[in-house]
Amino acid sequence: MGTNKVIALDGSSLTIEKLAAIVYENRPVHLTGTAVKKIENAHKRVRKILESEQTVYGVNTGFGALSHVRIPSKKVKKLQLNLVRSHTSGTGDPLPEPVVKAALVLLVNGISNGYSGCRRVLVETLVEMINKGVYPIIPSQGSLGASGDLIPLAHLAIVVVGEGEAIYRGTRYSGKMAMKKAGIPALTLEAKEGLSLINGSYVMTALGSLALRKAEILNKLADVAAATTLEATTGSKIPMNPEIHKIRPHPGQIATAANIRKLVEGSEIIASHKYCDRVQDAYSLRCIPQVHGAVKDAVRCCRSTLEIEMNSVTDNPLVFENSVISAGNFHGQPLAISLDMLGIAMTGLANIVERRIDRLMNPAMSGLPAFLSPNPGLNSGYMMAHYLAASISFENRGLATPGSIDSVPVSANKEDYNSNGMWCARKAWQIVNNTEKIIAVELLCAVQALDFIKGWKPGKGTRAAYDAIRQEVPKLKSDRIIQKDINAVIELVQTGQILKAVEDAVGKLEN
Repeated sequence: MGTNKVIALDGSSLTIEKLAAIVYENRPVHLTGTAVKKIENAHKRVRKILESEQTVYGVNTGFGALSHVRIPSKKVKKLQLNLVRSHTSGTGDPLPEPVVKAALVLLVNGISNGYSGCRRVLVETLVEMINKGVYPIIPSQGSLGASGDLIPLAHLAIVVVGEGEAIYRGTRYSGKMAMKKAGIPALTLEAKEGLSLINGSYVMTALGSLALRKAEILNKLADVAAATTLEATTGSKIPMNPEIHKIRPHPGQIATAANIRKLVEGSEIIASHKYCDRVQDAYSLRCIPQVHGAVKDAVRCCRSTLEIEMNSVTDNPLVFENSVISAGNFHGQPLAISLDMLGIAMTGLANIVERRIDRLMNPAMSGLPAFLSPNPGLNSGYMMAHYLAASISFENRGLATPGSIDSVPVSANKEDYNSNGMWCARKAWQIVNNTEKIIAVELLCAVQALDFIKGWKPGKGTRAAYDAIRQEVPKLKSDRIIQKDINAVIELVQTGQILKAVEDAVGKLEN
C-alpha cells in the first residue's frame, strides 16, 4: 500500500468512515508526530511521580476498592501484570475480528491524546498489532460498561505481554506465538500501563461504531426495499411530495421522501394507477418517510455520540501537566443511552419492513398471488420467508429492551453505578444484523412481486435493485429451498452490490 493510504491517528480526527476503512479495507495506521510528543510527555510525568515517591492512584496503588493499598516502587511492574492477569476473566463467544481490530484502533487513538502516561513503545506495539493483523481473542461477556471495558480489554492487553490468545492470519495461537509469528516483541508493562490498557470504553465504542456504520447503509436499503414494495403493491407516491415534508421538517423524513421519489422516478407502474379509486395506502407505505426518517434521525444522533467518544480520553487516572486526577471518563453512560436508542430505532425499522412483507404475502392486501407463487396451493411460495422475518423481529423486540437503565454495584460498592454499556452495544450489534436479514427478505419478496406486474416498467432505482437481485436469484416459479434465495440476497446486501447498483442508477441516496 502507498503511504497516501495510511490513516493517521492523532487522538482527535478519527471518524466512523476512517475506522471502517482501517477495519474493512485494511488501511494501515500510524501515529502523528504530535501524538508521539504528547505520549512521551505524559510518560515523563509518570516517571517523575515514581521518582518523587508520591502516592498516586493507578501508578503505585491498588485498584478499585483496593486503592488505599500503597505499592512499593520495586513492585510496580508486577502490579501492572497482576492487574491484567486478574482481569482476564471473560466468557462467551469471542467478539468478531473486525470489532477487535476497531477496539485496538480506538485504544491507540485514545492514548494518543497524551493523558495516559504510557511509553511510546507500548502504543507503537499496538499499532504494529493493527497493521500486522494480531487480533486478541476477546470474550463477549464481562464488561459492566464502567471503569471502562475492563474484562474485554484485559484479554486484549494480555496479548501485549505475550500471554492469552490471539488470531494471526486466520489461525488461533497463544498470544506469545501470535506475536512471535508477526515479529512483534512482547512487552513488560511499566507504571500505569496495564491500567491504561484496560480502563476505557474502547470495546463498546468499537461494537457501536461498526453497528452504526451498517445501520446507516441499511437505512438506505430499507428505502430501496420500501420503494420496490410500493411499486409492487401499486401504492401511491403522493405522500412523498416534498411540500408535505417541508411543513414537518425532520431531516430524516425529508431525506427518506427524497429517496423514495428518486427510486421510483420514471415508474410506469405508479403512473398507471394515478387515477385509481384507492383513497389511502396503509401506514407501512404511506408513512415510509415518517417512520424511516425517525430512524435516520436517531442513528444520526448516535453517530454524534460515537464520534465524540472515539476522539475522547476515557482512561483513569488522567495525567495532566501538573497533576494526576482520578475521575470518571471511563463511564459508558453516554454510549449506553445512545446504543439503546440505536437498537430501538433499528427494531422499529425492522418492524415496518416485516409489515410490508406481510402485505406482499396476503392477496387480499396486495392484489398479487398468495405468497407470491404463480401456483399457490400446490406451492407455498415465499410464505416461510415471512415467517423467518417475523421470528427475527421477535428477537429484536426482546433485545430492544433498554439496558442503560440497569446497574449492579461491584468492587465492594466503590463502583456503585455502572452503565451496562457493553450489553447495550452487543444488543445494538445483534439488532442491526437481524434487521439486515429482514430487509433482505423484503427485497427478495418485492422483486418477486414485480414479476407479476406486466406491461409497465418500474422506476430507475427499483429496476436497478431488481436487476442486481435477479442476477443471483431466479424468479420463483415452483417451490425450492428458499434458504438459498434468502442467503443470496443477504450476501448482496452485505457486499454492497444492491446499493451500489441503485446509486449508480439514480445517484447517492440520503441518510
